[in-house]
Formats: sequence, structure tokens, C-alpha cells
Amino acid sequence: MTTPLLEVADLAVDFGSQPAVRGVDLALRRGETLGIVGESGSGKSVTALAVLGLLPGTARVRGSVKLEGRELVGLPGRELAGLRGRKVAMVFQDPLSAFTPVYRIGDQIVEAIRIHQRLDKEAARKRAAELLDLVGIPDPSRALDAYPHEFSGGMRQRAMIAMAIANDPDILLADEPTTALDVTIQAQVLDVLRTAQRETGAALVLVSHDLGVIAGMADRVAVMYAGRVVETAPVDELFAHPRHPYTLGLIGAVPRLDADGGPLVPIPGQPPALGSVGPGCPFADRCPLVQDRCRQAEPELTGTGDHLAACVRADELAERRPRPEEVYPVPPLPAADPTPRAEREPVLRVTGLTKTFPVLKGTVFKRRVGSVYAVDGVELDIRRGETLGLVGESGSGKSTTLFELLNLGKPEGGRIELLGQDTAKLDRAGAHRLRGEVQIVFQDPMASLDPRLPIGDVIAEPLLAQGAARELINRRVPELLRQVGLDPAYAARYPHQFSGGQRQRISIARALAVQPRLLVLDEPVSALDVSVQAGVLNLLQQLKADLGLAYLFVSHDLSVIRHLCDRISVMYLGRTVEAGAAAEVFAHPRHPYTQALLSAVPLPDPAAERARTRVLLPGDPPSPTERRTGCAFRTRCPLYATLDAGRQGHCESTTPVLESGVACHHG
Repeated sequence: MTTPLLEVADLAVDFGSQPAVRGVDLALRRGETLGIVGESGSGKSVTALAVLGLLPGTARVRGSVKLEGRELVGLPGRELAGLRGRKVAMVFQDPLSAFTPVYRIGDQIVEAIRIHQRLDKEAARKRAAELLDLVGIPDPSRALDAYPHEFSGGMRQRAMIAMAIANDPDILLADEPTTALDVTIQAQVLDVLRTAQRETGAALVLVSHDLGVIAGMADRVAVMYAGRVVETAPVDELFAHPRHPYTLGLIGAVPRLDADGGPLVPIPGQPPALGSVGPGCPFADRCPLVQDRCRQAEPELTGTGDHLAACVRADELAERRPRPEEVYPVPPLPAADPTPRAEREPVLRVTGLTKTFPVLKGTVFKRRVGSVYAVDGVELDIRRGETLGLVGESGSGKSTTLFELLNLGKPEGGRIELLGQDTAKLDRAGAHRLRGEVQIVFQDPMASLDPRLPIGDVIAEPLLAQGAARELINRRVPELLRQVGLDPAYAARYPHQFSGGQRQRISIARALAVQPRLLVLDEPVSALDVSVQAGVLNLLQQLKADLGLAYLFVSHDLSVIRHLCDRISVMYLGRTVEAGAAAEVFAHPRHPYTQALLSAVPLPDPAAERARTRVLLPGDPPSPTERRTGCAFRTRCPLYATLDAGRQGHCESTTPVLESGVACHHG
């Protein structure tokens, strides 16, 4: 065992009187990747920022952080600044906020280089171009002159990594570097991090809530809860044989791409608020294995070898090796509707849907100089009691498709049939009557709930809009709260008094108020912790079975789609490129884009993740302002590059149509 490069001992961080980190011990060796996981508020990011001294002045840091034996806690700011970027560098979660928006990318990387190296501007600029080329940004010499807003999210994150490795640091701290990225861009960024680590020999601390990312990247894992490390082990050992009930719950709550549906394992309750941790184990109130002794004193991090856990029953779990569902009992989900699909009533049918937006130029007198082809041939088909998953990268046209469906008017092109009615032929009264049959649940429940109204009034809004009687409203609101797993007594509370998962349940209750037949779910769990996400997904499956609902579920997380959906529709640059039964599409994807999407989804299983073959798509999708002849995917298609000239010419000249569930000439 080599001497640790970074040693963190008894690290504590307080914000005023509120402790955020409570005695964290970590060690990091050269070339090693340490993954830190846990729910929001567990102290992951605060720990990473404390290492570099980047916390605000209101934070009080205690304990020890040693870099190659040198103590960093209490080090003067000037000396810390000399280490940042040279010895330890940071890759932040949001690169758009981390870059200065009024300076060019190249100028910012050059500045980072010249602070620590004696290079003139020309040599530093040459080095910056080499770094951008290393992280896979095309035409790096030109990219140096771009501003941050001119880069896509994935390109900004790659540029952030380039700046972080500019001075060959010994340690890279990456704080949720892929959180807001599409799965294909996430795969690119993770590949860039591996390249950066290989080129510089740096150790990597990867903070993430995505257990699949951790499984594929980390050598060791530290699981944090309530400001402390509650379990740490080599990555294979931790995923195979967790010894803390919290770790076991996190693993069981993750939907997997390689598993069929079924109930997930939600961890009950909520993490403790800052400063509310009392005597005993902070996980005791949520733990299904709690005993009286758990509430007497907080367990120490103990164990044999390099697998440590802060649980009085860790040895028992190590011996039993239970599955998550054996520790967290979850009621089985209701059986699927056995009615054959062909005999079910159509709920939504969309054929050839198109939508363009004008590109305008001028300040006073605007003129149209082009078009954005946001939707350019979408096909959807949903039957009663069915969930259709709509997937694709950002910019593929998913949200525009939803807006066109919910508008209940005449589409610009194509046809929308909702419950057998052509929306192009609806008058105002007909559209109002039909609007109650389709409701939406938005991505951010806090933004979609009126903060000035108690949730009872929020849930009652759709009923009032449909002219329901007050007696019906008074009866329905408590029923709806019970239906989504909330106490009817909560009706007088306001949205800010609930957790994120509870707010999303309130949004679902509001959508169900008018008894719709189609529920549109726009990324409904993307902002939730994995344990909360599991409870919401289980609820959605239960409601679909109980009420016979149809779902149109939009998500970039294909693991969630695999878990929840009966059918799947894959979009690329405004077009449907593959559609079919979810089990068939996931088992045997036929379009190269679908194959790349599925290969990019990380699995929360280190052995399986290492054994997979990746299909990395180069670059970003083309601009939707250009209407290309032929297949729009060919510029990124790995299959196209292997074809002979004649077959490539067919891809370049002829636009593929959706036939037998796939829009590919060679699928």
C-alpha cells in the first residue's frame, strides 16, 4: 500500500450552529478513483469543497486535510491559491456557472495555465488548444475564441475538464460532473475524465448520486449519510455485499437497465435536517433493522480489512448478505392488464407531426431568415392502461411534441387523435371538455405548485376549472391525498412545507383530480434522490393499475423507462427513429442511435459495467435550423462509417421512414 496522497481526518464543517459534515475520514492514493455517494444533504459536495478551501466565509472547518503531508486546514488564502489548479483541481457540477460568461473559453484556460506556469500568451494558447483537442472538442483553435454560452452543455463540461488538467494536478475533484447531461454526453464526459486521469496520472474524487456512474468509474466508494461516512469499501465488495442498511437501500432503489419491472425499494422517511441529529444512529428512524441499542450511541466506522461500516448489525449483514427487498419489504405491484393490446381502446395516436419556429433577425423590424425544425415527423400510439416512454437527447423535440399534444388544436403538420377525436376539428367548447381527459405532471414540482396556496386549493384547481360543485371538491381532495400516500390533514399546508418527493405526489394528485385517461409525465423524477424516486415510480405503477390510466412518460433516464414503460418511442432531431414494445427494443435495438443510447446507460454493477461494450457518439446533434437531406443521424452514426460508398450514398440522399418500428435503411 502506497502512502496516501490526500488524508482527511475527522473533518467537520459547521454553518453557524448547524453541522453539515461531522467527522469524515478519507484517504486517496495516486491514480486511484474514490467515489462519494449519498442523498442530497448528506455532505458530499461540502466535503469536496472543504478540501480545496472553497466554502463561504460563514463555514467553520475543523479537523485535518493533508496533501502529501502538508496541512491545508487553516492555510493562508495565498498559499491555498498556489495549490488550486496546480496540485488539486475542481470540475464543478454546472460549467455554465463556473465559467465567466464575458470571457472567451480560450482566455480562461490560458489564465489558468499562466497563473502556475511561466509561459507567454502564445505558448499558453497553444497548450490550451492541445487540451481542448485532448478532451475531444472539434476544431480546438477556433473553439478557443468561443464564449461559454456558445458551447453545448457537454462541450462546456469537457472544456471545464481541460482547464482542470491544464497544470497536470495530482488530484481531480469532480462534483456531480454529469448530473444535467444526456446519457450520450455523460458517456463522453466520463470517457474524457478517464483520458484526463490516464494522461496526468491524477487521483480522482468523484461525487455523484448516480450509482451506475460510481460502479463504472470508482476503485473505492464512500457512502455518506447525515454528514458522516457510514460505509466504505472497494467498489466490487460494496455493491456485492453492502454492510449498512442505508447502502443496501440505495442499491435497491435504483432502476436497472438489465432488469425487468417490479417494485423498487424506497427508503422510508427523509434524511435528518442540519442540526437535528440526536444521540444514536442518525439513520435509526428510517432503518428497518433498528434496535434499541441503535438509539443509545452513534456507531463508529468499524470492520475488517478495508470494508468498514457504521452499523451495529454490520457483521450480521456481512454474514446474511440479504437482498434489498428482504430488508425493505415492498408490497408486490398489481398484475398487468391481460387484455391483448389490439383489443384495447386507443387513447392517443399521432402521425407525421411537424412543428417549426421562425428564426428572426432585426431589432425594430424583424424578418424571418430561417426556421427551427423542432418536430419533423413524430409517430406515437398509446392504448388504455399502457405506458409509452418518449426518449431522446436534449433538443430532440420531446418537449415541443408535448406542447403540441396539450394544445388540443390543429397541428402545423400531421394529425393528433385523442380518444378518437381529431384535435384539428375541435371547437373551443370541445377542447375544454377534452382537456380534462389529459393532464400533465411537470419536472419541477416546486415551480409548478402555486406557493401562495395551501395544497388543498392547489389540488382543487383543475376541478374548479371544470366547474365541479364545492361538495365534490371537498370530498375529492382528501381522497386524492390518500391515493398518493399523503395524510389528508396536510391539505392546509403550503408547498414549501413538503419535501421534493411529497411535492411531486401533490402534483400527481392535482393531475388526477379530474379523472383523466391520459397522464403526461415530463421528467417527473429527474430532480429527486434515488430513494424518493423509487417511491414515486412505485406509486405511478400502482395508480396505472388501479385507475386504468395511460401514461406518456418523457425521460432521458433509460433505466427509468425500462422499469416503467410497456412501449418506447425514440426521437432524434425531431423524428421518431425507433418504436416498439419496450422489452423488444431494449433486448434487440435496431437503430444505431438506440444502440448507442442503451450502451451509454451505466449499470449499478461494477462487474457488468466493466464487461460492456460502449458505443460513444461523436459530437452533438446537428442544429435543428438545418434541414438535411437523407438520414440526419449519419454524421454521428457508427454504422454509416462502415458502409461502402453506394450504401453511404443512399443514407445521404434518402430520408428513412418509420417502417416495422425503425427508421433506418440498414436497421
